[in-house]
Amino acid sequence: MMLKAAATGLLLAGFMNGPALAGDFAVTSPSLSDGATIGDKHLFAGFGCTGGNKSPALAWTEAPADAKSFAVTVYDPDAPTGSGWWHWVVFNIPAGTAELKEGAGDPKGTLLPAGSVQSVTDFGQPGFGGPCPPAGDKPHRYIFTVHALKLEKLPLETGASGAMVGFFLGQNTIAKASVTGIYGR
Repeated sequence: MMLKAAATGLLLAGFMNGPALAGDFAVTSPSLSDGATIGDKHLFAGFGCTGGNKSPALAWTEAPADAKSFAVTVYDPDAPTGSGWWHWVVFNIPAGTAELKEGAGDPKGTLLPAGSVQSVTDFGQPGFGGPCPPAGDKPHRYIFTVHALKLEKLPLETGASGAMVGFFLGQNTIAKASVTGIYGR
């Protein structure tokens, strides 16, 4: 009985101190409200969608003082793939950064902070790929997450998959904050 109580206490202590709790760390966007429909300019241009495929501006506040870098992911857990869909994966964003400008996800652009790496999404290339769920599906959730990391740089290249980046984020995130947009067609 005492061993079970000690194990439960350790489990709860690990949960309470883990990266799942963001404290006051928060992410916002002028064009993306939590739980609201994502606008046309951010939708994918392809697969039957005719959006602008522009990544929304993101800003974060109250990041942990010991964050050595940041990463941003956009993930659709409702994609009919069995493993979701990575729409944007950016890492090695320098410490001290507190925002990404609208359109920063353009792989040919220059709006990301120096040193940032956009890796391959499930569209098969780096850069932001907006929402475009299958027609007739229920609306999908698009989770925009900023990860505060304990490393200056993840040891990954541009060709790293969303799942591989996700693995390293799971090992190195000290806090995270999310905003979720919705889209269906």
